[in-house]
Amino acid sequence: MNIVVEDFHKTYDRTTAVSGLSFAVTEGEILGLVGPNGAGKTTTLRALAGILAPTRGRLAIAGHDLALEPAQAKAALAYIPDEPRLFDQLTVWEHFRFVAAAYRLADWTDRAEALLEQFELVEKRKALAAELSRGMRQKVAICCGYLHQPKAVLLDEPLTGLDPHGIRTMKDSIRELARHGTAFIVSSHLLSLIEDLCTTVLVLHRGQKLLHGNLAELRKEISASGRQETLEELFFRLTESTEPPLTVELAEP
Repeated sequence: MNIVVEDFHKTYDRTTAVSGLSFAVTEGEILGLVGPNGAGKTTTLRALAGILAPTRGRLAIAGHDLALEPAQAKAALAYIPDEPRLFDQLTVWEHFRFVAAAYRLADWTDRAEALLEQFELVEKRKALAAELSRGMRQKVAICCGYLHQPKAVLLDEPLTGLDPHGIRTMKDSIRELARHGTAFIVSSHLLSLIEDLCTTVLVLHRGQKLLHGNLAELRKEISASGRQETLEELFFRLTESTEPPLTVELAEP
């Protein structure tokens, strides 16, 4: 398993952000993480990235426990938050050089050139980050995340700021890396993106898991029930219910 979450709890004083969350993401799997604001999505991603320490539970990346082997776990991971954090006074190419040094990469320039080409940043290689548009900054952050060829990638609202061509490139890049074994968690409010791109889905609500399973199996379950329901309609039915949370586990991905 490239990503493992076991009995993850995160509390802040008397507030529980995530309670008893367990799931795993295998090689080549693209997991869609969805839920209303405050459901615990970003808390989960930040904990997996090693930014937040869990109150309880075990988190692992590529077989490395984040509590016991944080350096090895983070070396196998890329986390791209919803707001790109770049160095304003570094150029695009200098960002690549910085990442290469941080991860101690050898022979990284050809891959960096290919990423510049793929994400249409060739003409921006000497531009300062402060001069870039929101969409261009997003592309640079994505390229920096991909440079060290991580085994697991965490994406929080990855399409923010991208134009239609950039959106297609981003989606194609996720599918391509997944085919080569990279595990993805894609957190987004765009349920159409989740339905189009992801192989599995995990619905969180009030810090708890409501549904987790393979999207193809989910569609079969919906069809067999006689309902004509989109992922969006299912999402609202689950998250707007006044009943206590009911966890639904479908077939293993």
